[in-house]
Amino acid sequence: MTRRIFAFLLCAALLAGCATRAVNVLAPIAEPPPPGAGRVEMLVATTRAASTDPGEMFTGGRSFEPSLIALSVSIPPPEARKPGAVQWPERLPPDPATDFAVLEARRLPADQLGDWARDHPPPSGRVAVFVHGYNSNFEASVYRYAQIAWDSRMAATPLLFSWPSRGSALDYVYDRDSATFSREALEEILRQLAARPEVQEISVVAHSMGSWLAMEALRQMAIRDGRVDPKIRDVALAAPDLDVDVFAGQFLELGATPPNIVVFVSRDDRALALSQRLGGGVDRLGQIDPNAEPYRTGLRMTNLTVVDLTGMKGDDRLNHGVFAQSPEIVRLLGGLIDSGEVRVASDSIPLDDQFTIFVHGAARTVGGAANLLLSAPAAILGGQISAP
Repeated sequence: MTRRIFAFLLCAALLAGCATRAVNVLAPIAEPPPPGAGRVEMLVATTRAASTDPGEMFTGGRSFEPSLIALSVSIPPPEARKPGAVQWPERLPPDPATDFAVLEARRLPADQLGDWARDHPPPSGRVAVFVHGYNSNFEASVYRYAQIAWDSRMAATPLLFSWPSRGSALDYVYDRDSATFSREALEEILRQLAARPEVQEISVVAHSMGSWLAMEALRQMAIRDGRVDPKIRDVALAAPDLDVDVFAGQFLELGATPPNIVVFVSRDDRALALSQRLGGGVDRLGQIDPNAEPYRTGLRMTNLTVVDLTGMKGDDRLNHGVFAQSPEIVRLLGGLIDSGEVRVASDSIPLDDQFTIFVHGAARTVGGAANLLLSAPAAILGGQISAP
């Protein structure tokens, strides 16, 4: 079994490396973007070690001193890209007419997050913090969040928390330990944001292994303070690579008034299927079937919302990033960040397959390719959590 798992990981790594693209692409370009190009201004907080290469900026190594950097990322014009796609440059420097490109990069003192929030108050009063997943280098995390921020049409100010993933499919254990290494730093970032009067609401969006990191940071905050800061309204966990029993314990520690939590799941996610094997066969939160027991009953007794993306296909072979690659689901995510609600209009997800929303047992079909289970408040998940 171990040999087969290693072979699968090696195959995934080789497949991921087959695409022709440049590396170390983050050095700011001199060429101005063409008319119609998009622009995403984001702040990045990272526990990665700094790189001497301006095109790499940060490595997969760890730093005990978090760094801050303000980035401006150019998005190619609509006629040159498909929503949901990150268009990597094939050569350097990037061409802003066809590629994602960095226009400006400005490093800030690590203790100036509060000053940055004061000097750049979010126009909407909202900040959306994105925590990337396993097997993601720094440039991939920057470009992916720029894509999500742009395609979701969210009004919130984007802040990326990039932890020291090595960006290799063979470094799963290193990445998991790096997530543990980074949880105090993420908690502190959330605290500093919440302390600023200019920031009225905070949403947290976490992918894959980053979901464990996000939940740990919130759990620690709740243990220290007796609650999660009320400004942290919404938490979206996309394809969470998170043991359901561990999540159950984390959820209980969030206290009596946890944030609104939305979980995007898919039973077609092959990366999570592999993680389940590595984790002793325990279900990963991102692959549960919300319509099967024990989860169906448990979810109806929680404040969790589950968006089931099973059947939807992404561009990656493991089907692990579909939440960011589907334009319709990315816009749904943007609505969650801006309004705190999962909103699906009959014409907002024009897909061919059936799309069903379950609200307290009442279902209605609106067209689409996923199942949503909107559940009621309490504190029990699939029999894993006991009601307080």
